[in-house]
Amino acid sequence: MADPDRFESWLFPTPRGLYCAPGDFHVDPHLPVDRAVISHGHSDHARPGNRAVLATPETLAIMRLRLGAAAGETLQAAGYGEAVRIGETEVRLVPAGHVLGSAQVVIEWRGRRAVVSGDYKRAADPTCPGFELVEAGLFVTEATFALPVFRHGRPEDEIARLLASLAAFPDRAHVVGVYGLGKCQRVIRLLRNAGFERPIHLNAGFSAMCTLYEEFGVPLGPLARVGDEGAGGLGGEIVLAPSAGGSERWLQGLSDPLIAFASGWMRVRARARQRGVELPLVISDHADWPELVATIAETGAGEVWITHGRDDALAYQVTAMGRRARALALVGREEEGE
Repeated sequence: MADPDRFESWLFPTPRGLYCAPGDFHVDPHLPVDRAVISHGHSDHARPGNRAVLATPETLAIMRLRLGAAAGETLQAAGYGEAVRIGETEVRLVPAGHVLGSAQVVIEWRGRRAVVSGDYKRAADPTCPGFELVEAGLFVTEATFALPVFRHGRPEDEIARLLASLAAFPDRAHVVGVYGLGKCQRVIRLLRNAGFERPIHLNAGFSAMCTLYEEFGVPLGPLARVGDEGAGGLGGEIVLAPSAGGSERWLQGLSDPLIAFASGWMRVRARARQRGVELPLVISDHADWPELVATIAETGAGEVWITHGRDDALAYQVTAMGRRARALALVGREEEGE
């Protein structure tokens, strides 16, 4: 019998994902389920084929754009902070600070509260609301960058490095590898905030998502769509591409392209070299090590479950903090968004 004081008796991993028994729903299931609560629109969290889906309006719009009819048979929007009754539980979505529409899933049942973070970061992001701290008895956290070496720094400083390179090499096209949902739009806004007003050139596949961001009130300024057939020189311009030069068609016709990549993984120089990245930009949409540790402490959670990433290192740290740690080892979680 489920006991509210034993979180593992009513919230637990199944072959389809993390399941809340008193609400009869899954959070970010990796296989189709009858009822899903989706934290955000990245494809390792928002998968097709669920019957009923609850998410923020932004996440539902992203899912419709990316998945079409497969986004779900019934889509229910919940704004940040809105309480929704699901079975015996009350569910709220609060900002996670990861990408547009991203949310932590707050579950209340019989006086006990669990928070499932989804992916999150604590750094300010001009394209989405900032992370909102919620105290809880159980905090389910990601651990993408859960090693002490990962300290992301200020994204504004990385953008300054990009603009300095553009000034130093005005004849070279600067091709910046970004992920199409979140990182692309964040880099654009960071460039605008830094005073870069010229058109930013985009892979054609990024255009629809940028339009959606603007529909939700995130201005991106002048953008130029470039097809896979080549960008026609573009010396001295910034080109945002799906990967750091990984697509040969992107490189053909560019003016002596300088390859950059925006990711938390660029802290690891070996990864930059493997990708052929000349200008690594440490800009991450995930919490770094100090943010993970601080967030766990600030939630006041006595139990911390770790969904993916470097769960071993974070579990050791959580135990040292006097909290109970558990690695859930959920399948299907990737580095999307980085």
